[in-house]
Amino acid sequence: MKESQQIYKPKKVAWFADWFNTKYYHILYQDRNDEEAQLFMQNLLAFLKLKKDKKILDLACGRGRHSVYLNSLGYKVTGVDLSENSIKYAKQLTTKHKDKLKFSVHDMRKKFSKKYHAIFNLFTSFGYFDDDKTNIKVLKNIKNGLKKNGVAVIDFMNIETVTKNLKPTDIITKNNITFNITRKIINNKIIKDIKFYADNKTFHYTEKVQCLTLKTIKKYIDKAGLKLNHTFGDYTLNNFDVTKSKRLILIVSKK
Repeated sequence: MKESQQIYKPKKVAWFADWFNTKYYHILYQDRNDEEAQLFMQNLLAFLKLKKDKKILDLACGRGRHSVYLNSLGYKVTGVDLSENSIKYAKQLTTKHKDKLKFSVHDMRKKFSKKYHAIFNLFTSFGYFDDDKTNIKVLKNIKNGLKKNGVAVIDFMNIETVTKNLKPTDIITKNNITFNITRKIINNKIIKDIKFYADNKTFHYTEKVQCLTLKTIKKYIDKAGLKLNHTFGDYTLNNFDVTKSKRLILIVSKK
């Protein structure tokens, strides 16, 4: 180790509050498939028959790629995320659409101040927490944030196929940064360790996502006062198959 090298110690906060707020998170995941994401939105909106005058909440919006696309289709969109840096970046995209596209910092564990016709929680932005109680609390917030006849969409992974095909190690180089990644299942969570050297420091972050099955999420949905209307297994909205599907996409509404 070089004398000038420092070891970065993550802040004593939840892993997602620290890691998602760094520039390195976005460097690692910069190649996400926007075309696939837009196709998903098109398929979803066609299925939901959501009219253009409806208000959508993009919950855990990151840097706003879904929000911006939904807005380009004519919807009034509010994107919220816990990461201040992501929201700061996203706000730069609202210059021409301030009346129909807004971004703000918000923790999904807290209630929403407004109600929406649709709430989208996309790209595995659920299951980060340590207990069932918090998961149910988030779903209750979603329920209370829906207008009458509103719908919510939760886009989670199919834990059955993910755990079966879990890749133990990866070495990924982006922007001249080499990310050393290991994956394990510990205490019913997928633990993803990410180590790398950048800006004269050694960094170590951890992602943790609960291994939530459809059966478990159904229980959460019921306890939150929601009802499950549809389940899909991919972004083209094929039926969910627990043995084959890559995604677990749930369409829910108030009971």
